[in-house]
Amino acid sequence: MNVTIYHNPLCGTSRGALAIIREKGIEPTIIEYLKTPLDPHELRALIHKMKVPVRDVVRWKQKYEVAATGISETTDDDTLLAAMAAHPILMNRPIVVTEKGAKLCRPEEIVSELL
Repeated sequence: MNVTIYHNPLCGTSRGALAIIREKGIEPTIIEYLKTPLDPHELRALIHKMKVPVRDVVRWKQKYEVAATGISETTDDDTLLAAMAAHPILMNRPIVVTEKGAKLCRPEEIVSELL
């Protein structure tokens, strides 16, 4: 099974999802999106696979970055995607992609639905 995880190694939930994947004997493709940010087109494609609104993927807890970009819950999708591309910490994590679909795995146990 091919598994890709958009991962932040500093995030406990992201580390937990990665551990669950590895416990199943799978070594995923790990994309540390803070080191290699996705551009707006890549973000749009990923979020389309998730079948959720763009705003559901924004990490609203990042108060400084949210304030610095001026985004809000009513901001249009293109602006949200541009903000996440410019400030990748704004992308909620972990996001896991398999043949079964793509999901934001918060809580980390949700990853089991994709394996």
